[in-house]
Amino acid sequence: MKLLTLNTHSLIEDNYRQKLSDFIVAVSRERPDVIALQEVNQKQNVAAVPKDKLGAYISCDPSAVIREGNHALAVAEGLHAFDLVYHWTWLPIKRGYLHYDEGVAILSRAPMEATDTVRISRVNDYKNWKTRKLLGARVGDVWFYSIHLGWWDDPEEPFPAQWAKVNAHMARRGQVFLMGDFNSPAETRGEGYDLVTRDGWTDTYTAASVRDNGITVSGRIAGWTHRDLPAEGARVDHIFCNFPCRVSSFRVVFNGENEPVVSDHFGVLVDIHPSSHEIEVLI
Repeated sequence: MKLLTLNTHSLIEDNYRQKLSDFIVAVSRERPDVIALQEVNQKQNVAAVPKDKLGAYISCDPSAVIREGNHALAVAEGLHAFDLVYHWTWLPIKRGYLHYDEGVAILSRAPMEATDTVRISRVNDYKNWKTRKLLGARVGDVWFYSIHLGWWDDPEEPFPAQWAKVNAHMARRGQVFLMGDFNSPAETRGEGYDLVTRDGWTDTYTAASVRDNGITVSGRIAGWTHRDLPAEGARVDHIFCNFPCRVSSFRVVFNGENEPVVSDHFGVLVDIHPSSHEIEVLI
């Protein structure tokens, strides 16, 4: 089973159409079983897409409106052109960059049995960019979550408070993969990464039999202009699991070496060989 996560930056990116194409072509080759995307947006005040034009879309929020140019829809449509059907869902969370509906998405080659959304921020204001929610999809008996957390030292929305809600919620979910942008460098001791692993979550990077340097951000990016990152970059995007599974490889992708750069973050592609029978049906 292959899992892919990427903070896409999507429509905000310069040369977006080329980067979208590069992403779709790479995914069509790798064919990950589940994809978690963050910062997935669409323009506000453009036409809604009719339901019969949404492909294998699964609604996770009855109030969500999919509009023309929605990044998750564009990915699903692009993959369909390669004869790949991905079931997909998208959760709008907040207004981003004044003109966009921004949220998180999950795409799965196998049908989704259920979806789940949960607010983890204290604030619940669509106009406030610090509003944070999780999106989950159950495929078989396993839950996959697309996750985008705040920063450790944020005075209004600190990481520890958000993580406490995440961890408590997942305790009721059985087998779980958390996939996404944790805004927590693995290289920084005593903060978010250590908190997650101390709560019993396994980092697929450290568990992998074969892995690269794991770096997913390099240089100053949005949200980190006034925060320290190691000069060589940092592991900020992670895939964690809460149950035993054998990780054969962990690769950073869309970093200019393994596939073209398509965002201000690089992606993570993990090959999983689960120990449990429940997940083997997904491989």
